[in-house]
Amino acid sequence: MKKNNLKDTSKQKERALIVGVAFNKNQYNFEPALEELSSLCYTAGLEVVGSAYQNVKEQNPSTLLGSGKVEEIRLLVEELDANVVVVDCELTGSQLNNISDIVKVKVIDRAMLILDIFAGRATTNEGRLQVKLAQLKYSLPRISSISNSSGRFGSAGVGMRGPGETKLETDKRAIRENIIKLEKEIRKIKENRQVQKSSRKKNQVKQVAIVGYTNAGKSTLMNTITKAGIYADNLLFATLDTTTRNLWLDNNQQIVLIDTVGFIDKLPHAFIQAFNATLEETADADLLLHVIDASDPNYKEHIEVVEQVLKEIHADKIPVIKVFNKIDKIGKPFEVPPETVLISAKNNNGIDLLKEKIKNTLFNN
Repeated sequence: MKKNNLKDTSKQKERALIVGVAFNKNQYNFEPALEELSSLCYTAGLEVVGSAYQNVKEQNPSTLLGSGKVEEIRLLVEELDANVVVVDCELTGSQLNNISDIVKVKVIDRAMLILDIFAGRATTNEGRLQVKLAQLKYSLPRISSISNSSGRFGSAGVGMRGPGETKLETDKRAIRENIIKLEKEIRKIKENRQVQKSSRKKNQVKQVAIVGYTNAGKSTLMNTITKAGIYADNLLFATLDTTTRNLWLDNNQQIVLIDTVGFIDKLPHAFIQAFNATLEETADADLLLHVIDASDPNYKEHIEVVEQVLKEIHADKIPVIKVFNKIDKIGKPFEVPPETVLISAKNNNGIDLLKEKIKNTLFNN
């Protein structure tokens, strides 16, 4: 039956074909990576209609993927009526363009997808500035490909969205000037935070940062333990902006609890650079609560990702309490690793034990 070429797609979701990529990995299981990429697409408002994957043993400089795989993707795009291809790794501007020219639809990479989600999640002025800075730093080496695929940074659907629908400058010099301007604005915010931090240090108030893989339940824990009332949902990167709340322990000691943005595998380097001021909140903490989704079969890999990011931001020497969350979702006995706390932030289970552990770690050592 012939398709109606005049169908109204103005309110339909973009239909995404997702592509998993591994590099020289024997017997690599693509399923977890494709599931996470699919969840990222869902969070960004895309409808995933199919998937493909390739273990790249020899990189093709023009498309990264092999020519046969790109042709397979083209046929799948046609068969599934997809209008965007999402590749689960970072691509150069020329690779984005070359694949798009072959498959005849828009192509975005993992970094573009994550930055697009950030653009929709940032609510504070600092968050928006940091997202915009990350997008500009990502776009600078890819400016020609982005310009060719869309005249506006804030148009053309997922992967091309920016805070305030800002027009993308095609002049690299203008982008660099904009980056410098944003960095100055973020530096001012950072200086104001340093004043608040100095006041806390003067009053000897301990700072505890909640860290973890995205969707591990950090914001839910923050709400349960402090009644913060911040947005929490079963989505990757449900919240982006940092939240700070005071918490009194039962020894009449006050601490400051900080909920930070979640980490994820293959986090765009532009994110680390742009969010440096926010991530410093973690690096300056006296204690880290590393929240882990105990019900996730890939939690061990997620722990490794978080520990790697902490190392990158120089927070790997700070004392850590590993908090295994969502124990209410585990149907079988769970082996408790040493020096950990089991909780269900949603059901308020184990919270008193966690507070006791925080108190003993901060004040009894």
